[in-house]
Order: sequence, then C-alpha cells, then structure tokens
Amino acid sequence: MTDSAKRSEAYTAAGVDIEEANRFIGRIKNMVASTFTPGVATGIGGFGGLFRPDVAGMEAPMLVAGADGVGTKLKLAFVFDKHDTIGIDLVAMSVNDVLVQGAAPLFFLDYFATGKLESGVAEQVLQGVVEGCKQSKCALLGGETAEMPGFYADGEYDLSGFCVGMVDSPKVVTGERISEGDVLIGLAATGPHSNGYSLIRKIFDASGLGKDDIFPGTDRTAAEVLIQPTRIYVQPVLELLKRFDIKGMVHVTGGGFYDNVPRVLPENVAAEFDFGSWPMLPVFEWLREQGELSWPEMLQIFNCGVGYILAVDKKDAGEVLSCLKELGQEAWNIGRIVEHKPGTEQVVVNFS
Repeated sequence: MTDSAKRSEAYTAAGVDIEEANRFIGRIKNMVASTFTPGVATGIGGFGGLFRPDVAGMEAPMLVAGADGVGTKLKLAFVFDKHDTIGIDLVAMSVNDVLVQGAAPLFFLDYFATGKLESGVAEQVLQGVVEGCKQSKCALLGGETAEMPGFYADGEYDLSGFCVGMVDSPKVVTGERISEGDVLIGLAATGPHSNGYSLIRKIFDASGLGKDDIFPGTDRTAAEVLIQPTRIYVQPVLELLKRFDIKGMVHVTGGGFYDNVPRVLPENVAAEFDFGSWPMLPVFEWLREQGELSWPEMLQIFNCGVGYILAVDKKDAGEVLSCLKELGQEAWNIGRIVEHKPGTEQVVVNFS
C-alpha cells in the first residue's frame, strides 16, 4: 500500500476513493487537453482555469455566461446504460444559450457528482463533454468530480455545466430590432434535445416499448432515438452572424415555442408560425400519439423538430436559408413577425 493510500484509508472506508479519483484525473488529462484553444493559459489540475481571450478587432468586448444541466434525460442514460453522448447534451445546453446573444463560446466547465465514482462511466461522460467542446470550438477549461457516498442512488450521477462566451458590444443580438414583416427561420433539431424528459420517460414506461426495439417510423432502436444528443448550433450561426444582420435568436428549450420565443420579442410584435412548414420527426409523432397530446400541448413542451430560431429581415431570408444549406444545417422558413395586439399571446401558431 502506498503512503497516499495509507493516509486515505479513513476516507476510503467512508466511501470516498481518493486513489481512484486520482487515477481518473490522470487518465483524462490528454482528453481534456485536446479541447484547448490558443486562449488557454493553464494546465489541468490548478485551483482555477486561466484564459486569455483574443479581443483584437473588438470595440468593447463583453462576456456572456450560461449554466445548465441535462435534466431527467440522465435517467434514460442510466436505464439504457449509455453515457458517451450525455456530455454533448451538457455542453449544448449552455453554448446554445450564450450563442443567442451572438457570443462565441470561449470555455466550458463541468461538474460531475456521484455516490461512488465509476471511472469507466465517468470517462464516457467526459468523452461527450470533450466532443461537445470540440463541436463548439471552446476549451474545457476545468471542472469538478465529486464523490458523495449516500447522496445519490447506486449507479447514478448528476451533471451541470457552465459556459463563458464573448461578443463585441455593438454586435450583441438582443431582439429589440425585430419588427413586423421579419421572417422566422427554424433550424432543425435532432430530437427532443434535453427537454421534456419527465414526460418522455412517463410515456416510454407506459408504452411497452423496449430500449432495443426499433422505434416506430425509424430504423433505429428506442434507446438511440430517445438518447440522441442535442444539436450544437454554434458554428453555423457564428458564420451567419459574419454575413448577415440577424435581428434575434431563440434557443428552443423547456417551454417550447410558447415560452421561449417571447423572451426576445419587443412588446409591439408577435411571432406567427405556420405549423407544417417543417417536417415532423417520428419521435414527436410518437410522443403525441402515445401521450394523447394535442399539437398545441406538444409545442408548449417540446421543440417539435425546431431547436433554434432566427428572426431576419425578409430581404435576407432566402440568402440565409441558402447559406445554412451550404453549411450543412437543415432549416426552413417557418413564420413571420406580425403586430402584437394588446391582451393577446405573443406566439400564434396556424394549424390549418
């Protein structure tokens, strides 16, 4: 037994394996370092991560920060014993949020907590976090792995993530310039992303569908469809911001269309959507049927296939759609901005 192990015996007896934690950190160093961008000014293992942002060409650099988790989608990761993509969800939820204001993600930090550290599972989770950071071109600057015996059920863990991005103040996207006649462009989602999973799990449990059964309307298993990671919109949207005047953006998360879209709208306008102007993924058709839900209810809970929305001037809409196609991002013209009449909702969906 090493001296370190001897000193840690009492803590190990209490359920915290410091030696295993140290081995885990040693194994992940190269993985984390693979995300480092030129701004990273520190190695792994310090008390804080140092980052030197490149502000060249900016008039007034502004930081934009976001924090989020994965919600109860984690429960399906436990049930399906699939942990290698849940970290992508974690990164996506924060980087997509800071992107809404036009910020490019600079760095990300993760928090992983469990009752007993199973390093194999933790490494799989981190693989997803690393992949999400690479897709976002942001550095995994640091994080925390907490082992807390008796706090979590066996085999379970919790995740949270924190992102800091940067935008030049004159280029912050606020939505305040959105006006009547602007076009709403929807960017394709991969599925429910990381929202609505308390209901999804309830519907799945009642459906009798097994995790390895082929999901209706697809050639994939139920586990593959329901654990599909959240799409990260950072690269195509940042490219659009270089070429076009994007007036407002929405990350469609919990609360669906009805709660998220009004967050960026001036009081004098409303968003009018044409239901059916984008293809519906089989997972949403299945959830509606199995859950006996209406489409208005679905749009209140889920993204229904549209994970991100842009508000652009009508004259730019065609070019924006063409640019997105060139960038490999599926997108559609899904609505418009209209006058908001006092006492009415700011989101209107035409179902006919």
